[in-house]
Amino acid sequence: MKRMKVRGKHVVLSLVCLVLGFILAFSFSLANTEQNELGSRTNGQWKQEETLRDQILEYQQKNNRLQEKLYEKQEKVGNMEKEFSKEKQIYFNLAEDAEKYRMYLGKTKVKGPGVTVTLSDAKYDPEEENANNYIVHEHHVFKVINELYIAGASAVAINGQRLKHDSYILCNGPVIQIDGIEYPAPFKITAIGDPEVLSSAMNITGGVKDQLVNENIIFEMKKENSVILEPTIGES
Repeated sequence: MKRMKVRGKHVVLSLVCLVLGFILAFSFSLANTEQNELGSRTNGQWKQEETLRDQILEYQQKNNRLQEKLYEKQEKVGNMEKEFSKEKQIYFNLAEDAEKYRMYLGKTKVKGPGVTVTLSDAKYDPEEENANNYIVHEHHVFKVINELYIAGASAVAINGQRLKHDSYILCNGPVIQIDGIEYPAPFKITAIGDPEVLSSAMNITGGVKDQLVNENIIFEMKKENSVILEPTIGES
């Protein structure tokens, strides 16, 4: 009976050891499996992160190249704008010059402030032998016109007839011819320009006004706020 009990205990102990060994082996195997899976998952994540970093770096490089191209394009556009601005200024200057030439040729209507100078024959003195000493001659008109141009007049007309670059004035007795058209006295000379400057030029002591008055010419001048001179009609 005692041997049977001893054997039974051995059998039970063996079974217990076997079960414990199995449990330990299973636990060890499970732990290795989880560790391998964890290592494999971490490695995969690392590769994915590396791939993402490479892609981000590539995009940054592309972005930098695009930024450089953008700066180049912006610089080209800036240079083109400068060139267009210069050309625009050139065209503006050409248009301005053309307008001045048209005005000089009398081909365009002109409006602005200015002055009106009227030259009239003086009252004849019967005791004076020469009546020509009391009438306005072309050289009197020329003196006024030249002084007005020197003082900055942009356009001049006589009795409403616009003067051009090739206008001529001739004296024919008591009348004056302007480009072949005769006008009697008084002669109304209208000029566009700064009224203060033009009037000051005429009123200089010993200047045109004093000279004409000394030659028995009646001289009158008026500042104008607005003067309109029509263009000339003709081929030139």
